[in-house]
Amino acid sequence: MEVRMNHGAVQPEVLKKMLQLEQFMSECGLEKTLYELIKLRASQINGCAYCMDMHSRDLRKMGEPEERIYLLSVWRETPIYSDREKAVLALTEAVTLIAQDGLPNEIYEQVRVHFDEREFMNMIMAINVINSWNRIAISTRMFPGCF
Repeated sequence: MEVRMNHGAVQPEVLKKMLQLEQFMSECGLEKTLYELIKLRASQINGCAYCMDMHSRDLRKMGEPEERIYLLSVWRETPIYSDREKAVLALTEAVTLIAQDGLPNEIYEQVRVHFDEREFMNMIMAINVINSWNRIAISTRMFPGCF
């Protein structure tokens, strides 16, 4: 397998803007672990091996137990995620797959039980940022260890 292109070398301004979005997300107040769970779950849905590898490693470095990483794709079927995390994971799935059903009111209300409007918007932005990264990585055929 070969990478189609090094997107950062080909269009450094795009990479710069994406990194600025990442910087914003790291400073917006969203919990680091929650953001990494968003990143990993969206990457699983999108089938982005590069990002799945990166974010599972990041979660490990943050001290997340292996079972929480391994069981993320079946989060509904295990009690190891809090109701708060489950609300965020449901939101992540709905926004990542937005063309299927939009964002159902039930998920919006589930999230709002745990988060205020500002936090909700930060999570929407976080989901959009990782979906953009996934699309860049998949389109340029990035894979774990390619750089």
